[in-house]
Amino acid sequence: MNSQLISRVRFGCKLTFAILGALILGFYFHLETPRWSAMTAAIVVSGPAMAAGGEPFAGAIRHRGLLRVIGTFIGCIAALVIIVATARAPVVMLLLCCIWAGVCTWWSSLVRVENSYALGLAGYTALIIVVTSASTPLQTPQFAVERCSEIVLGICCAVVADLLFSPRSIKSDVDRSVSQLLLDQFALMRLCVNQGEKEDIDKSWSNLIKSTTALNGMRRSLIMESSRWQRVNERLKALHSTSLSMITQACETYLILQTSPDRITSNIEELFAEPAETPIEVHRRMKQLRQAISSTRSDEILLTISSWIGGGTRALLLAKGIQTNCSISSVESNILNSEVVVKPASAERHHAMINGLRTFVASAAGCLLWLWTGWTSGSGCVVIIAVVTSLAMRTPNPKGMATDFIVGMLLAIPVGSVYFMLIMPATQQSLFLLCLSLGIFTFFIGIEVTKRRLGMLGLLVGTINILVLSNPMKFNVAAFLDSATGQAIGTMIALVVLLLIRDNSRERTGRTLLNRFMSSAVSALTTKVYRRRENHLPALYHQLNQLLVMFPNDIGKYRLALMLIIAHQRMKMAEIPVSEELSTFHKKIRNTADHVVSAGDSKRPYYYQRLLAELNEYQQKLVEYNAPPKVTEPVKRLTEMLKKYQHAFLA
Repeated sequence: MNSQLISRVRFGCKLTFAILGALILGFYFHLETPRWSAMTAAIVVSGPAMAAGGEPFAGAIRHRGLLRVIGTFIGCIAALVIIVATARAPVVMLLLCCIWAGVCTWWSSLVRVENSYALGLAGYTALIIVVTSASTPLQTPQFAVERCSEIVLGICCAVVADLLFSPRSIKSDVDRSVSQLLLDQFALMRLCVNQGEKEDIDKSWSNLIKSTTALNGMRRSLIMESSRWQRVNERLKALHSTSLSMITQACETYLILQTSPDRITSNIEELFAEPAETPIEVHRRMKQLRQAISSTRSDEILLTISSWIGGGTRALLLAKGIQTNCSISSVESNILNSEVVVKPASAERHHAMINGLRTFVASAAGCLLWLWTGWTSGSGCVVIIAVVTSLAMRTPNPKGMATDFIVGMLLAIPVGSVYFMLIMPATQQSLFLLCLSLGIFTFFIGIEVTKRRLGMLGLLVGTINILVLSNPMKFNVAAFLDSATGQAIGTMIALVVLLLIRDNSRERTGRTLLNRFMSSAVSALTTKVYRRRENHLPALYHQLNQLLVMFPNDIGKYRLALMLIIAHQRMKMAEIPVSEELSTFHKKIRNTADHVVSAGDSKRPYYYQRLLAELNEYQQKLVEYNAPPKVTEPVKRLTEMLKKYQHAFLA
């Protein structure tokens, strides 16, 4: 509890230093709008903390800052191109900006979450520049340069603050997670060998997938922290794939032993009789298991168990290297280069289209309101609409994010009024008193942000935005209230658009994911060496995690997806007879499976039935080529599974 309090206080100091440093330097360099530097520092520092629910690990702020720089430069270039092309048609210019914001949001929904921030920022940066310079388009280049300068200054202050206030390293958490991962792997295999309760296996399997996914997320944070962890990063990549392979083999062992309990030898069964309580015990059991399989005939040992023991041995070697960060040995190098990891393709294309449409409609509605009414704060309203919709779309709960901004912007009105009407006029002659008053506010907001308190991030950004913070200050109360009202109305319009344009892509995305599991299982049918080196497990388990998030109570979908992952792994390991005819047929089956994934609702049943027919024909060809049961049985099981559950792939 004390360490958590210290962490929160340290983060509050970090946020305060970053914002005040950006503000003071903005005044010193006579920037046009120093508040943009302060806002940048606030968003870059507090954003990762809000997402993490505590002080972010070292490197997260630097990574977010880099993405913000990239997004700002892309947005500035886009704004210049739009203004040069349509300066004489303001309505067309605003329409193009809204389209650009929608396209960036759509694109950001298709890339990795940690990189989507840059694209979302590029969308609303262009809109900010165009809206702000609409009355003086000839000054747009100057405004774009000033905007970039303010952003870079705010990011530099955020990075310096992160370095000064003892950033929290994730390496110790990685070491603990790696040790626990090995224990959990042994516990899952023990349950599968001993035919434990299905509920216990489901729980152990689910927790192990989550911990493996979390460890991969830690890997990304670790490499952002420092380049000296490059060797650890490579080992963690390999450990991630190895862990997923061991999970798959354990689950397949359970399925095999359900129907054939006599296929496991007594000496191996004895080694899984007692649990392993410590990493040292896991090491000892692994050594005994290797000795057991070396003294037993290969045809008497289940392939899944021998593969699991081999994976566990590699995992132990990688874990030692992760903890010591020593040089990579030749044995480890072979492990790291043995497979090519295939990146997952996004299954959320319809969801991404809805996100882009929401951003476009919300921004266009704000522009229409501004042009129709001539409202002096209409430009600020448009900007906040674009900001909220662009940032909220990539979060798991866009409506919750928009609600957070609404609460924050409404709270910013009374808080900002106290500062604007009482505190700041009294501290106008003293920069020290101004920094002291703002510092107290940002310090306590920083502590609340780490607690994920509703509205705190919006309150921080909204208050800094409406205070203007120029030198010298002009205390126009009417303009202040107008700006604050525009800010609040903008967030409300954004939420209304989110509620009106419903995202009905959940079922569609779930069906696409299941069809991709099926396609991956079929695509593993190959005799090509380069295709056998491809490792699809990280992509498959990433999609399985999406399925878990989207359908948290549908255990049937999880089990079907897991069986397809097991089928994929079994097909990949099957020794298919090498034949040009079979190779051509493999290509034909893969092509049909791809059509099942990409076809519309009317064509999908046709391609699915064609796939089943081709799999039946393929089984006959395997018989003609005298393929062993290790090949024919998995193909038969896959075909029967696709027949039995075809309603799940077509519904």
